[in-house]
Amino acid sequence: MTDTPARLLTLLSLLQTPREWPGSELAERLRVSARTIRRDIERLRELGYPVEATLGADGGYRLVAGAAMPPLLLDDEEAVAIAVGLRAGAGHAIEGVEEASVRALAKLEQVLPGRLRHRVGALQSATTAVTRGDGASVDPRTLTTMASAVAGPERLRFAYRARDGVGSRRLVEPYRLVSTGSRWYLVAYDLDREGWRTFRVDRVAEPFATGARFTPRELPMEAVEFVRRGLRGGETYPVDVSFAAPADALPEWLRVDAVPSAGDGTRVHLLSGDSPEWLAARLALTGFPFTVHSPDFVASAALALAARLSSAAAP
Repeated sequence: MTDTPARLLTLLSLLQTPREWPGSELAERLRVSARTIRRDIERLRELGYPVEATLGADGGYRLVAGAAMPPLLLDDEEAVAIAVGLRAGAGHAIEGVEEASVRALAKLEQVLPGRLRHRVGALQSATTAVTRGDGASVDPRTLTTMASAVAGPERLRFAYRARDGVGSRRLVEPYRLVSTGSRWYLVAYDLDREGWRTFRVDRVAEPFATGARFTPRELPMEAVEFVRRGLRGGETYPVDVSFAAPADALPEWLRVDAVPSAGDGTRVHLLSGDSPEWLAARLALTGFPFTVHSPDFVASAALALAARLSSAAAP
């Protein structure tokens, strides 16, 4: 093998197998002299690969642990096995599989040849994984798209389904992916709603990076703590609202705090963490007439929304 770069890559691939290689066997495999093998070993050491040599008749070479992680060379079967394993772990939010695994998957899938991507997809679709909790799972491609956008940093668009089933389109500046062990969350700045938001990744569909770069904003706390506060209810405010509809006709997220009122109406007392504007829109999307009794800033947001809609409908 006369092509030096190709020979070095082949030599490195052999040394990354956990065994000791006699110099004569390496020379035979690469069809070069023992002297060339020694020179190539020195080149690898200069590049930072810790190659250890043992003396004697049975001596040889092996790659040992060093101070830094060197690039790995994988054959087709190894690459497919790692990609499938990372996809399964990331897609089902197995405890202990954090954002680093998604970054690794994003890097690996970026360089996988087309023939191997097809094999990975086929194996993944033919595999059923046992999940924990409510079984919520995510498409690993969604995670890798988000991880790449976070690393960019690049603005991200996606369809989102809220807890009550209401769908929307979002344009965000992604900040961090957070795994709680049973679910994945995206912490991002929502450009349309002008505020930080947490999105459950299993409720995301059709994500794509827009190509628009941005300067990351400063999150007021650690991303993990931001998600935890959101799961605990975070910074919420009480809302008192009446609907001209029976409780069983309301979305599930409102039924939890609903009590019957006069006639067929329903009075709802809830705690909200949404912006007043977005809460007013969600109340309107129920399709039933409603009255906000308190707080005043939600009532004002509802009036402003009504004015905008009336203006949009004017001839």
